[in-house]
Amino acid sequence: MTITDPTELGTILGVWGHPDDEAYLSAGIMAVAADAGQRVVCVTLTRGELGTPDPVAWPPEKLAAERTRELEACLRVIGVKEHHWFDYPDGGCADVEPDVPVRRLVELMTDVRPDTVLTFDPVGGTGHPDHIAACEWTTAAFARAGLTGSRLLYATKTPEWISEFFSVVDPGDVMMVEGMELEELPFEELAVYVKAEGALLERKVAALACQATQVTPFIEATGEATYARLVAEEFFRSA
Repeated sequence: MTITDPTELGTILGVWGHPDDEAYLSAGIMAVAADAGQRVVCVTLTRGELGTPDPVAWPPEKLAAERTRELEACLRVIGVKEHHWFDYPDGGCADVEPDVPVRRLVELMTDVRPDTVLTFDPVGGTGHPDHIAACEWTTAAFARAGLTGSRLLYATKTPEWISEFFSVVDPGDVMMVEGMELEELPFEELAVYVKAEGALLERKVAALACQATQVTPFIEATGEATYARLVAEEFFRSA
């Protein structure tokens, strides 16, 4: 059965590669859970210092500082008060010896005791190596420290969402591997599905807007209404 109410997810731990991953994929889930008094903890592996098409205007140190500020503002809107930076190099997680980050995640899971752990799917959604590392490290840590009855969930999409998304977005703008396709899963096979509407959708869009270095070009390219429609839904499958 697909869960549509985030309050059924208990304590939540999310592990993501860069600032904005957490909001795009789970801001609605986190906001509802936080409002309900559930513990919500977010991990970001990198500061996203390479995430710009204009490295002259945004050299790594400057962009890292800005994206740090942006994510902190974003999480305030969502209502998440527990956040951990792992401070690995943007684009370099695949080169990190996994023992250390896995151990750090084991320690965090042991402390937080999450009922639900959220992260990327094994191909990192878009094929980004940092996303893939987030999945691999989180999966390894969960195997060691996951509580009995707790759930590890991977972000995914439905065919319907993918069709709409790529009707307005060039795959080459988001996919890291040429010819790669997003993972898709029929709605009835989802473990969690949340659609932000009304005030919750406004809050999610506002949270994302805090990360202006990343989302502004997307909003300008699609228009505000289309952008809001594309970010409204959140999909997770069982690992």
